[in-house]
Amino acid sequence: MREQYDDRSGRTGGMTRRRVLGIGGALGVMAATGLSASAALARRPSITGAELRSAVPLPPPFQVPLPLPSVLKPVSTSGGVDRYEITQREASAEILPGVRTPLWTYEGTFPGPTIESRRGRPVTVSHRNELPVPTAVHLHGGRTPADSDGYPTDLVLPEGWQEHSMHMGHGSGHGMHDPRAVVTELTRDYTFPLDQRPTLLWYHDHRMDFTAPAIWRGLAGLHVIRDDAEDSLGLPAGRRELPLAIADRAFAADGSLDYPALDPTLRERPGVRGSYLAGVLGDVILVNGAPWPVHEVDAARYRLRILNASNARHYELEAVTDDGRQLDLVQIGADQGLLAAPVTHRLLPMAPAERYDVVIDFSRVPVGSRVRLLNRLGAGRTGEVMAFRVARTAADDSRIPRTLSNDLPTWRRADAVRVRDFSFRAGRMGGGHGWLIGGLPFDPARSDVTVRLGDVEVWRLVADVHHPVHLHLVGFRVLSRGGRPPLPHDAGLKDTISLRPGESAEIITRFDGYRGRYLFHCHNAEHEDMGMMANLEIV
Repeated sequence: MREQYDDRSGRTGGMTRRRVLGIGGALGVMAATGLSASAALARRPSITGAELRSAVPLPPPFQVPLPLPSVLKPVSTSGGVDRYEITQREASAEILPGVRTPLWTYEGTFPGPTIESRRGRPVTVSHRNELPVPTAVHLHGGRTPADSDGYPTDLVLPEGWQEHSMHMGHGSGHGMHDPRAVVTELTRDYTFPLDQRPTLLWYHDHRMDFTAPAIWRGLAGLHVIRDDAEDSLGLPAGRRELPLAIADRAFAADGSLDYPALDPTLRERPGVRGSYLAGVLGDVILVNGAPWPVHEVDAARYRLRILNASNARHYELEAVTDDGRQLDLVQIGADQGLLAAPVTHRLLPMAPAERYDVVIDFSRVPVGSRVRLLNRLGAGRTGEVMAFRVARTAADDSRIPRTLSNDLPTWRRADAVRVRDFSFRAGRMGGGHGWLIGGLPFDPARSDVTVRLGDVEVWRLVADVHHPVHLHLVGFRVLSRGGRPPLPHDAGLKDTISLRPGESAEIITRFDGYRGRYLFHCHNAEHEDMGMMANLEIV
């Protein structure tokens, strides 16, 4: 039974406008008005989901200084392995000025501490779960052995947790049994070989059925991989390299993070109230955990390592001076590392879980003036992200080489041993609403796709509404969108592709690295919690 996803709000009769928008753009319009699929999808709404409104006064933009996540120190570096320890625990922080907000955290901070690592040097992270619920940690974008990939049923239980208190059977979801689940109590060691291209990764909770509210409450952090080749390029570095984790949240009247969970304890009943089935959007834009922050910069180049850490919100970023002049966003990297050559944008779309490595040149911005980073998909306050205040002139010996890397894979269609088709669409699950891949909701005990280690495949993906599709373990190249060439922001090696309403795309990848059970899924976190995941078995 999957009745936990029914709308239990008590409303009856026809669909309200809010309900229509909550189901998600074109999907809701079609359901309520009977528009044809082609007519509704042609509108390509800018959001999928419904927005929560905060019940506390919000600060003016560009007043709070941009915080930079702390860098975690290893507890040991012996034997060629860097070892870290992270405690998952409850904490509180002043996110909005003068307001304390309870959080679930990695090591007491939001976002969690950043791990800095070197390509090919293994890292082991020992996670200790002192939260009131089970957890699972996934290193998003990592080429990780299956037993450390954070499969949703490979849970770390709190001390003394009684399994019968979960809605899950033997650690799996929806009352299903997962005979392959590996469950530990209190602690678990995750080992990451990091034999992969230098890039920005992020780690977050991936617990079965409860990923979305766990990330919303604070369980996310950054992980950077570096190598000597990238260090030698002369890109902006040091204090001119800024990690920017962008996320939206909403705040309840008591200062806590508002979230429409059916079970606020996140212990038994998964899912969200009906209006938010398509995704939960907040009305406060946070960068590194601060609302609409401002950062003082030199009149020089800066490297921005941007992550969309939102559950469901899409962004279209634009850098604009106070006098209305657009600055170039020079993309140098994608999800899985450096591009072959820079790509210049004026507008940069970002779906949940996507990362972009971007250089902005502030050298021609007058000292004392400001550059705002805007979200052209937002309205009102959600149209603003953060600001940079140019404080001084300064020497700048950084550069953007014409050639950034020469190690990108060159897979061709002719290399593919097979082509697969996958649809990402809304559907019914046991009488309730769900999100399905190929018409099926996730079942941890079912094998969906089996591939041979080393095989190259082409996957054709099609969506009804916005779906950011993420593959675990591997990076991929975008071959086409809607039968046309990829878009400029599709360059490089990615692990998440943003499908817009009604859109199709083709990707190509080689399934190498490790054998075992992995996932592919929609990274709208509410969608994945409501069934939009599938098993990927590499043999």
